[in-house]
Amino acid sequence: MELAAPRSKVRPHAWSKSMNTQTNTAVEVTVEIVHGFVDGGAGGNPAGVVPDADELSEQDMQAVAARVGLSETAFVSRSETEGFKLDFFTPNRRIAHCGHATIAAFSRLDALGRTPNPNTSKETVDGPRRILMKEGAAYMEQLAPKYAIPEEWAEKGVSIDDVLNSLGISRNQLDQEIPPVLVNTGNSFIVIGLADAEGLAKVKPDFAKITQISEQLDLIGYYVFTTDPSATNRDATTRMFAPRYAIEEEAATGMAAGPLASVLHDFVGSSQRSFQIEQGVFMNPASPSLIKIDLEIDNGTISGLMAGGFGRVMCSRRIVF
Repeated sequence: MELAAPRSKVRPHAWSKSMNTQTNTAVEVTVEIVHGFVDGGAGGNPAGVVPDADELSEQDMQAVAARVGLSETAFVSRSETEGFKLDFFTPNRRIAHCGHATIAAFSRLDALGRTPNPNTSKETVDGPRRILMKEGAAYMEQLAPKYAIPEEWAEKGVSIDDVLNSLGISRNQLDQEIPPVLVNTGNSFIVIGLADAEGLAKVKPDFAKITQISEQLDLIGYYVFTTDPSATNRDATTRMFAPRYAIEEEAATGMAAGPLASVLHDFVGSSQRSFQIEQGVFMNPASPSLIKIDLEIDNGTISGLMAGGFGRVMCSRRIVF
């Protein structure tokens, strides 16, 4: 995604008022652009990170995120109960959690020497989550998966054919071992397995239809994948569509990779606990990303998971509003 040119410099992180009026003048915020879930130091998904956002209101954060124009921007501030407070905004709305922006933020905080190692935590609007720092990588906690099968979608007026039609695919293109399912480990996604790489490459998302279905089922979006070994040497390669949140396609989605790893464990009957999920390869231009998932298993059942990866700072921008 292209970034707009930096704006002119004014006083950072502060409101200034003229002597004789009550009108607020321009405010500048420095936003670091950090790629989360980089693969071998390259690719990844760019997120905005504001490391010191204590003075920003929710309205300010939304204005900054809209100006940055990336899929998510993370705003870091002090927390009374956790290591840090994180607020996430897409260009058009707040989102409870964001995987790549969390990895981006904590990778940057760690590089600045601000994170206690190895364990810290984040406060979010949806409650606290554990953060683990390990050899420069950041891992974030997600909840145990909750599943809703297509018969349950019908209660809200959505059929499996509606979902497939919104992607321009047919039932015979599906992975016959893993049926489409709605999964929530903190955010809701429909996870859809395809039989091969050709099908994944030829997906034709109808963003208006995906937005409508996402509203009906309260989704972030769709996570479409294949385990076709001719496509990847990882456990799966994926595409993510979330037009409801102004994200047509995203290069790395940690909050969707957790649900996918849960599906691979529970629906395939695998005893595997660690997964490598690839994303962004089928984008144009490609931005390969790697998301690592470690499942926490209790008596054969997933009780939670940690999703992690590396972040890399690419540049910074000054946003004036």
